[in-house]
Amino acid sequence: MAVVKKAPGKHWREGISLIEFFNMFPDDETAERWFVETRWPDGIRCAHCGSDRVNTKATHPKMPYHCRDCRKFFSPRTGTALRSAKLGFRTIVLAMYLMTTGIKGTSSMKLHRDLNTTQRTAWHLAHRLRETWDKSQTPFDGPVAVDEMYVGGLEGNKHKSKKKHPGGGGKGKAVVAGAVDHATGQVHAEVIEDTTATELQGFVHKTAKPGATVYTDEGKGYSGLSGYNHDKVKHSQGEYVSETGATTNAVEAQWSMFKRGYHGTYHKMSDKHLHRYVNEFSGRHYDRELGTMDQMRAIVMGIEGKELKYKDLVA
Repeated sequence: MAVVKKAPGKHWREGISLIEFFNMFPDDETAERWFVETRWPDGIRCAHCGSDRVNTKATHPKMPYHCRDCRKFFSPRTGTALRSAKLGFRTIVLAMYLMTTGIKGTSSMKLHRDLNTTQRTAWHLAHRLRETWDKSQTPFDGPVAVDEMYVGGLEGNKHKSKKKHPGGGGKGKAVVAGAVDHATGQVHAEVIEDTTATELQGFVHKTAKPGATVYTDEGKGYSGLSGYNHDKVKHSQGEYVSETGATTNAVEAQWSMFKRGYHGTYHKMSDKHLHRYVNEFSGRHYDRELGTMDQMRAIVMGIEGKELKYKDLVA
């Protein structure tokens, strides 16, 4: 008997509804307990020195834990992107939920309405959470498809003072390079300076293991790529999959999702913060097989050492 698909997409993932979310996290204390248990699954450890000799319910008004080794006080937020955040834990965890379930992104305007905060606070919190999606990955075994995209407004539509180049096309836009491992489906993307051979081939060397099969288009920046089994797709001849199976369709599909978020949700991404939005879409793709709660746990597990002050965002 054929298995009936109950829902489109990755229907096997275990999602949770908003009603279920608020039943799971009825107050700040419950959300904080979940955060603590997720950050320290084997018991609370000092956020400064890593010791497990920790006293709880310390006398400090804002730091409930005290390390008996380094003698420092700390809280669940210490040493994380949430350091000095004055928001309650249920608000923070709800932001995690909204950003993991919004596959085309979640604007700071929506967050500020849903979280009942100012837009500035929501914007800062969103960027803090995007820092956790910065996945450090080992080079892919391959085959690895590599492609690049341009991000930004048309050069011809910009005010003269905003133009970076006198010409049109991709000039003046930011460049993002991306790679998809065909074996695992994992993605890595990052902002690069330009589409010269130095930048594009440097990205390939960082992303694909030596000797791996690498698929690219006919861009001049990939010419002379050495150390790999380099196979090109001839887009200029209307080719999308070569006779040898080379294709960059998987990367272009990732760009398609990013652009839907760009045009439909964010509308504008400054060069200064572009890498965080790239991390968001790449990281969400990386965690796409996980259920909602596991995706939220992944954010908590990646939150250490990612402090991001508001003054650094606007500097």
